[in-house]
Amino acid sequence: MNAISPLPILGVDIGGTKVATGIVDCDGKILAQTRKPMPAHGTPEAGLEAVASAIDAMMAASGRGILSIGVCAPGPLDPTTGVVLNPPNLPCWRNFPLAERIQAKYEVPVKVDNDANAAALAETLWGAAHGYRYVFYATIGTGIGTGIVFDNAIYHGRTGAAAEGGHVSIDYRGPLCACGKRGCIEILAAGPAIGARARAKIAEDRSRSSALLSLAKGDADSVTSEMVGQAFCAGDPLAREVLSETADLLTVWFGNIVDLLDPDVLVVGGGVAAMLRPFFDELKHKLPAWCVNPRASEIPLLIAHYGADAGIAGGAALCFDNFR
Repeated sequence: MNAISPLPILGVDIGGTKVATGIVDCDGKILAQTRKPMPAHGTPEAGLEAVASAIDAMMAASGRGILSIGVCAPGPLDPTTGVVLNPPNLPCWRNFPLAERIQAKYEVPVKVDNDANAAALAETLWGAAHGYRYVFYATIGTGIGTGIVFDNAIYHGRTGAAAEGGHVSIDYRGPLCACGKRGCIEILAAGPAIGARARAKIAEDRSRSSALLSLAKGDADSVTSEMVGQAFCAGDPLAREVLSETADLLTVWFGNIVDLLDPDVLVVGGGVAAMLRPFFDELKHKLPAWCVNPRASEIPLLIAHYGADAGIAGGAALCFDNFR
């Protein structure tokens, strides 16, 4: 980078229940942060006011000005115009000009993008993918979001809707995903699918997982993916089986990604990714069998640097050019 402004960037992470804001320096370090509630089902103006309240609180706490504001918001949205289109998790906003309204209030440049795209850029600039040119990022939790970064720039595609990797199908006869397609990797390998797979196995034979049933207080129907992770750490064989099968499904999916994009790094974040980290070596070992690419084994599979703060860092990363 050339001359760097002494002013930091404010990253904003908007979710269905919260607005997180943070002050981020030119090295991607989050210097301070705060959270406020988000009235996702309120009026458009109430939603904007919640975001403004969170920004104001962060600016007051930092005691200094900011260079620009980067916002992670649920999609679909238009990253070029900063208009939030019709996100299921934020019904308060429909065709809402979020970037324009924030810029008018604070009179600094504002950029808006979806959380996975922004997190992918943050990992590329400052995190696990720093130094790589062709980056594929996936966040695996309640759903699966992905981002693609080429030469430090997010790949948006023609309309801004690229990188919906969670809705790449690996089984056209598989279960119906919320998106309307069958066999998407999200419906097969995200957190809810892990919990469902464990519940199905327990229903077949309740004697197989005393650890899981103990965590669920004997109620097999209340088993969650988090419980599967806890049971695995306690040495439960059924939990290991469930997570190993999940890793196998992700291996098939990553094979498709590698053959399509030929990335030079794969970065995985999110709560489920942390749970699956013990299976990364197994996934890497099996990956070449699911790829045409003869050099698939050379591609690193890395855990993301930014955890719960990925949205704040991602928002700041959107404004990286303003640091130059």
